Amino acid sequence: MKLRILVCALLLAAAGAVACAQQGKLVVAVKGEQTMAVVDPAAGKVTATVPEGGKTGHELTTSPDGRLAYVPIYGNSGVGQPGTDGSNMVVIDIASAKIVGNVDFGHGVRPHLPAFGPKDGMLYVTTELDKTITIIDPKTLKIVGAIPTGQPESHMLAIAHDGRRGYTANVGPGTVSVLDMKARKLLKVIPVSSNTQRIAISMDDKWVFTADQTKPQMTVIDTGTDTAAHWVPMEAIGYGGAFTPDGRWFLITLPDKNKVGVIDLKTMQVVRTVAVGNYPQAIVVEPDGKTAYVSCMHSGMVDAIDLASWSVTKEIAIGKQADGMAWAAGQ
Repeated sequence: MKLRILVCALLLAAAGAVACAQQGKLVVAVKGEQTMAVVDPAAGKVTATVPEGGKTGHELTTSPDGRLAYVPIYGNSGVGQPGTDGSNMVVIDIASAKIVGNVDFGHGVRPHLPAFGPKDGMLYVTTELDKTITIIDPKTLKIVGAIPTGQPESHMLAIAHDGRRGYTANVGPGTVSVLDMKARKLLKVIPVSSNTQRIAISMDDKWVFTADQTKPQMTVIDTGTDTAAHWVPMEAIGYGGAFTPDGRWFLITLPDKNKVGVIDLKTMQVVRTVAVGNYPQAIVVEPDGKTAYVSCMHSGMVDAIDLASWSVTKEIAIGKQADGMAWAAGQ
């Protein structure tokens, strides 16, 4: 009997440990306040706010262990617009909510989207004004190389899950650059539109999605041929998107409609929309695939969408101009 009780206690403790390991936090770039917000999604509230040094970061990512956030300081402009040219990236310890490191790019490059290589552990950051992806060793915070994109305004980056290829959305030219991440070279430039935004790659690495900014449609690139294979019509122009972990759905914000569109990857069609807050921007899906979080810039909220019922179950007050987001695992 005592042995049974002990085994049960150990199983419960292990289950608790797994549950804790699965818990995470959301980090959000709050552009209007030049801060990063740390959010407890279960409690539905901001637990810490970290000033970014009086400058503005638009996007961010977290280290694989969930301890650190990396926030490139873009500047006070929009893509291709006049304004300041950011030249650094801050590193924030999420638990202590303090800046603990800095990467100096040496000159104004408008650094924007950071992403970890899934295999090599390097940190890749879009550096628009240099027409490159800058490679940073996260252990030393030293720049160790660069990959040319061959295009101006390489704003966003998606890296294949096998780490072999990278894809940038080049806003003003309306193109996608295909990169060999290991050889650090440009392979191809794919025409998409006269203007495109955001980019994401499917869980099986077969499809790259980018949002046409001239027509209400998603462009779907076949990574086997590196050509545009599908155009998915939508009711409004799309913006930020994310795939669900099961590979079934692609979620895309429709800022002018205050909605999120849901694309079925089997049919390449929008099958439903979900009403969210004012002017949605970015989407992050929890690793367990149960909840998606949507930053709503003009309402200063992050909305939580239950992916079983396709309904908003929580609105979390973030701050002025909530924008890019990332998931911090195990925090």
